[in-house]
Amino acid sequence: MKDILFHLAFPIHDVNQAKQFYVEGLGCKLGRESAHAVTFGLADHQLVAHVVDGSPSEQTGIYPRHFGLVFLSKHDWQALADRAKAKGLRFFQQPRVRFPGTRIEHHTFFLQDPSENLLEFKHYTHESAIFGERDFRAVGDASPAD
Repeated sequence: MKDILFHLAFPIHDVNQAKQFYVEGLGCKLGRESAHAVTFGLADHQLVAHVVDGSPSEQTGIYPRHFGLVFLSKHDWQALADRAKAKGLRFFQQPRVRFPGTRIEHHTFFLQDPSENLLEFKHYTHESAIFGERDFRAVGDASPAD
């Protein structure tokens, strides 16, 4: 399935704020837009942000809802973390290492967009952890509030 792109639709409150965060901040490609929605290219995948009334329920931690990218290169992951800092993007969690010293060790950080959506960006020390390492039962952090 290498010739397939991932598509994700998510809520926003303001098209201009979303464009500022995703295009100017993260460096996404800007696609079609209207007064009610805007399309972004994130690592050649399609994100469609739809304006909604009201606020989605605010999360107290990273679960249950977030999306993002898995980087195969730690250098590229670090470059995005550096860009996010330089652009003044809001970090929900600063860069850190999860599950250190294990086969599922990974570097991660979370950003929060202007509509309170959480985005995770990570790089696994061992690429086999992306879909493998089934002997490890840990998925996410131990506490739902983490």
